[in-house]
Amino acid sequence: MAARGAGYAVIRTPLHTPLCALLLVCTIAATSACVTSTVDEMVFNEPLEGIGDSSVVILGRRHASDYETEPDFIECVGDHIAARDKSIRVIGELEFINALYPWFEPRTAPLYPKDIERLLQQEPVALKMAALKTEYMIWIDGATIRGDSAGSMTCAIGPGGGGCFGFGTWSDDADYEATIWDFTDQAEVGHISTSAHGQSYMPAVVIPIPIIAPVQGTACDGIGEQLLEFLSSEY
Repeated sequence: MAARGAGYAVIRTPLHTPLCALLLVCTIAATSACVTSTVDEMVFNEPLEGIGDSSVVILGRRHASDYETEPDFIECVGDHIAARDKSIRVIGELEFINALYPWFEPRTAPLYPKDIERLLQQEPVALKMAALKTEYMIWIDGATIRGDSAGSMTCAIGPGGGGCFGFGTWSDDADYEATIWDFTDQAEVGHISTSAHGQSYMPAVVIPIPIIAPVQGTACDGIGEQLLEFLSSEY
Protein backbone atom coordinates (compact mmCIF):
# COMPACT_ATOMS: atom_id res chain seq x y z
CA MET A 1 0.00 0.00 0.00
CA ALA A 2 1.35 3.45 -0.85
CA ALA A 3 1.06 6.64 1.19
CA ARG A 4 1.40 9.74 -0.98
CA GLY A 5 2.96 13.06 0.06
CA ALA A 6 3.73 16.18 -1.87
CA GLY A 7 6.23 15.39 -4.54
CA TYR A 8 7.02 11.75 -3.77
CA ALA A 9 5.59 8.40 -2.71
CA VAL A 10 6.79 6.18 0.12
CA ILE A 11 6.23 2.45 -0.27
CA ARG A 12 5.66 0.96 3.17
CA THR A 13 7.19 -2.49 3.44
CA PRO A 14 8.53 -4.39 6.47
CA LEU A 15 12.02 -3.12 5.57
CA HIS A 16 10.93 0.48 6.12
CA THR A 17 9.72 0.00 9.68
CA PRO A 18 11.99 1.81 12.18
CA LEU A 19 13.13 -1.38 13.90
CA CYS A 20 14.06 -3.19 10.68
CA ALA A 21 15.87 -0.14 9.33
CA LEU A 22 17.84 0.25 12.55
CA LEU A 23 18.80 -3.42 12.61
CA LEU A 24 19.97 -3.31 9.00
CA VAL A 25 22.07 -0.19 9.56
CA CYS A 26 23.67 -1.62 12.70
CA THR A 27 24.45 -4.90 10.95
CA ILE A 28 26.16 -3.19 8.02
CA ALA A 29 27.99 -0.66 10.20
CA ALA A 30 29.45 -3.47 12.27
CA THR A 31 31.14 -4.80 9.15
CA SER A 32 34.51 -3.09 8.83
CA ALA A 33 36.03 -2.24 5.48
CA CYS A 34 38.82 -4.56 4.40
CA VAL A 35 42.36 -3.45 3.52
CA THR A 36 45.26 -5.55 2.25
CA SER A 37 48.79 -4.17 2.03
CA THR A 38 52.35 -5.15 1.11
CA VAL A 39 55.69 -3.46 1.86
CA ASP A 40 58.96 -4.06 0.03
CA GLU A 41 62.24 -2.78 1.41
CA MET A 42 65.69 -2.46 -0.15
CA VAL A 43 68.25 -0.60 1.97
CA PHE A 44 71.83 -0.28 0.81
CA ASN A 45 73.64 1.46 3.67
CA GLU A 46 71.78 1.38 6.97
CA PRO A 47 72.99 3.70 9.78
CA LEU A 48 74.21 1.83 12.85
CA GLU A 49 73.34 4.27 15.64
CA GLY A 50 70.53 6.46 14.33
CA ILE A 51 71.08 9.95 12.98
CA GLY A 52 72.16 11.72 16.16
CA ASP A 53 71.44 15.47 16.18
CA SER A 54 70.98 15.59 12.42
CA SER A 55 67.57 16.04 10.82
CA VAL A 56 65.55 14.33 8.13
CA VAL A 57 63.15 15.91 5.66
CA ILE A 58 60.37 14.06 3.84
CA LEU A 59 59.24 15.53 0.53
CA GLY A 60 56.56 14.54 -1.98
CA ARG A 61 57.22 14.22 -5.69
CA ARG A 62 54.82 16.42 -7.68
CA HIS A 63 56.42 16.70 -11.09
CA ALA A 64 54.07 14.20 -12.79
CA SER A 65 51.18 15.58 -14.82
CA ASP A 66 48.56 12.94 -13.93
CA TYR A 67 48.81 12.97 -10.11
CA GLU A 68 50.59 14.49 -7.14
CA THR A 69 51.83 12.94 -3.94
CA GLU A 70 49.35 14.19 -1.35
CA PRO A 71 50.76 16.65 1.25
CA ASP A 72 48.66 15.00 3.98
CA PHE A 73 50.32 11.65 3.25
CA ILE A 74 53.78 13.22 3.58
CA GLU A 75 52.70 14.81 6.87
CA CYS A 76 51.32 11.45 8.07
CA VAL A 77 54.63 9.66 7.46
CA GLY A 78 56.57 12.42 9.22
CA ASP A 79 54.20 12.37 12.20
CA HIS A 80 54.46 8.58 12.40
CA ILE A 81 58.26 8.72 12.61
CA ALA A 82 58.37 11.63 15.08
CA ALA A 83 55.76 10.02 17.36
CA ARG A 84 57.52 6.66 17.51
CA ASP A 85 61.03 8.06 18.07
CA LYS A 86 61.10 11.56 19.56
CA SER A 87 64.87 11.79 19.11
CA ILE A 88 64.44 12.09 15.34
CA ARG A 89 63.93 15.66 14.15
CA VAL A 90 61.67 15.66 11.11
CA ILE A 91 61.56 18.96 9.23
CA GLY A 92 58.11 19.78 7.88
CA GLU A 93 57.77 19.69 4.12
CA LEU A 94 56.32 23.19 3.79
CA GLU A 95 58.91 24.63 6.19
CA PHE A 96 61.74 23.09 4.18
CA ILE A 97 60.39 24.17 0.77
CA ASN A 98 59.82 27.72 1.96
CA ALA A 99 63.28 27.91 3.53
CA LEU A 100 64.93 26.78 0.29
CA TYR A 101 62.68 28.52 -2.22
CA PRO A 102 62.81 28.14 -5.22
CA TRP A 103 65.22 25.19 -5.38
CA PHE A 104 62.71 22.56 -4.24
CA GLU A 105 59.67 23.64 -6.20
CA PRO A 106 58.25 20.86 -8.46
CA ARG A 107 59.89 22.28 -11.61
CA THR A 108 63.32 22.78 -10.01
CA ALA A 109 63.58 19.98 -7.41
CA PRO A 110 66.49 17.57 -7.91
CA LEU A 111 65.55 14.25 -9.51
CA TYR A 112 68.80 12.36 -8.89
CA PRO A 113 71.40 12.28 -6.08
CA LYS A 114 74.04 13.64 -8.47
CA ASP A 115 72.02 16.88 -8.57
CA ILE A 116 72.93 17.52 -4.91
CA GLU A 117 76.41 18.70 -5.85
CA ARG A 118 74.91 21.25 -8.24
CA LEU A 119 72.56 22.45 -5.50
CA LEU A 120 75.36 22.89 -2.97
CA GLN A 121 77.17 25.17 -5.38
CA GLN A 122 74.41 27.67 -4.59
CA GLU A 123 75.68 29.39 -1.45
CA PRO A 124 72.20 30.07 0.04
CA VAL A 125 71.36 26.36 -0.32
CA ALA A 126 74.62 25.20 1.24
CA LEU A 127 74.25 27.58 4.19
CA LYS A 128 70.62 26.66 4.82
CA MET A 129 71.25 22.92 4.61
CA ALA A 130 74.11 23.29 7.09
CA ALA A 131 71.88 25.27 9.46
CA LEU A 132 69.12 22.64 9.26
CA LYS A 133 71.65 19.79 9.73
CA THR A 134 69.79 17.75 7.13
CA GLU A 135 71.46 14.37 6.72
CA TYR A 136 68.72 12.38 5.00
CA MET A 137 66.26 13.52 2.38
CA ILE A 138 63.38 11.14 1.71
CA TRP A 139 61.41 11.52 -1.51
CA ILE A 140 57.97 9.90 -1.60
CA ASP A 141 56.32 9.34 -4.96
CA GLY A 142 52.80 7.99 -5.43
CA ALA A 143 49.12 8.56 -4.78
CA THR A 144 45.88 7.02 -3.54
CA ILE A 145 43.42 6.59 -6.39
CA ARG A 146 39.73 5.68 -6.28
CA GLY A 147 38.92 2.71 -8.48
CA ASP A 148 35.77 0.94 -9.61
CA SER A 149 32.46 1.81 -7.99
CA ALA A 150 29.11 0.01 -7.99
CA GLY A 151 25.63 0.30 -6.52
CA SER A 152 23.08 3.10 -6.42
CA MET A 153 21.34 5.38 -3.96
CA THR A 154 18.16 7.45 -4.11
CA CYS A 155 17.15 10.28 -1.83
CA ALA A 156 13.86 12.11 -1.45
CA ILE A 157 12.50 14.97 0.60
CA GLY A 158 8.96 16.06 1.38
CA PRO A 159 6.78 17.82 3.96
CA GLY A 160 7.24 15.01 6.46
CA GLY A 161 11.03 14.80 6.11
CA GLY A 162 13.43 12.99 3.86
CA GLY A 163 15.85 10.14 3.61
CA CYS A 164 18.02 7.96 1.39
CA PHE A 165 17.97 4.31 0.50
CA GLY A 166 20.52 2.23 -1.38
CA PHE A 167 23.99 0.79 -1.24
CA GLY A 168 27.26 1.86 -2.87
CA THR A 169 30.74 0.44 -2.89
CA TRP A 170 34.08 1.50 -4.34
CA SER A 171 37.74 0.51 -4.23
CA ASP A 172 40.81 2.55 -3.33
CA ASP A 173 44.39 1.76 -4.32
CA ALA A 174 47.42 3.33 -2.66
CA ASP A 175 50.89 2.94 -4.17
CA TYR A 176 53.90 4.83 -2.79
CA GLU A 177 57.67 4.63 -3.12
CA ALA A 178 60.17 6.23 -0.75
CA THR A 179 63.72 6.89 -1.91
CA ILE A 180 66.30 7.77 0.76
CA TRP A 181 69.13 10.14 -0.11
CA ASP A 182 72.17 10.65 2.07
CA PHE A 183 72.74 14.36 1.64
CA THR A 184 76.24 14.24 3.10
CA ASP A 185 77.49 11.45 0.84
CA GLN A 186 75.33 12.63 -2.07
CA ALA A 187 74.08 9.11 -2.72
CA GLU A 188 70.90 7.04 -2.72
CA VAL A 189 71.04 4.68 0.25
CA GLY A 190 67.64 3.06 0.39
CA HIS A 191 64.36 2.37 -1.34
CA ILE A 192 61.00 1.34 0.14
CA SER A 193 57.70 0.71 -1.63
CA THR A 194 54.26 0.02 -0.22
CA SER A 195 50.86 -0.72 -1.71
CA ALA A 196 47.43 -1.05 -0.14
CA HIS A 197 44.04 -1.96 -1.57
CA GLY A 198 40.70 -1.54 0.15
CA GLN A 199 36.97 -1.72 -0.43
CA SER A 200 34.72 0.98 1.04
CA TYR A 201 30.93 0.86 1.49
CA MET A 202 28.09 3.37 1.74
CA PRO A 203 24.85 1.77 2.98
CA ALA A 204 21.86 4.06 3.38
CA VAL A 205 18.63 3.36 5.23
CA VAL A 206 17.28 6.88 5.80
CA ILE A 207 20.83 8.12 6.62
CA PRO A 208 23.93 7.25 4.51
CA ILE A 209 26.66 5.64 6.65
CA PRO A 210 30.11 5.59 5.00
CA ILE A 211 32.39 2.70 5.97
CA ILE A 212 35.74 3.87 4.63
CA ALA A 213 38.69 1.54 4.12
CA PRO A 214 41.75 3.26 5.68
CA VAL A 215 43.91 2.61 2.61
CA GLN A 216 46.08 5.72 2.81
CA GLY A 217 46.56 5.35 6.57
CA THR A 218 47.62 1.72 6.17
CA ALA A 219 50.18 2.71 3.51
CA CYS A 220 51.43 5.52 5.77
CA ASP A 221 51.96 3.15 8.69
CA GLY A 222 53.71 0.59 6.49
CA ILE A 223 56.19 2.99 4.95
CA GLY A 224 56.65 4.85 8.24
CA GLU A 225 57.64 1.68 10.09
CA GLN A 226 60.21 0.75 7.45
CA LEU A 227 61.72 4.24 7.55
CA LEU A 228 61.93 3.99 11.34
CA GLU A 229 63.98 0.82 11.04
CA PHE A 230 66.41 2.76 8.89
CA LEU A 231 66.54 6.00 10.89
CA SER A 232 66.00 5.05 14.50
CA SER A 233 68.61 3.84 16.97
CA GLU A 234 65.81 2.16 18.96
CA TYR A 235 65.00 -0.45 16.29
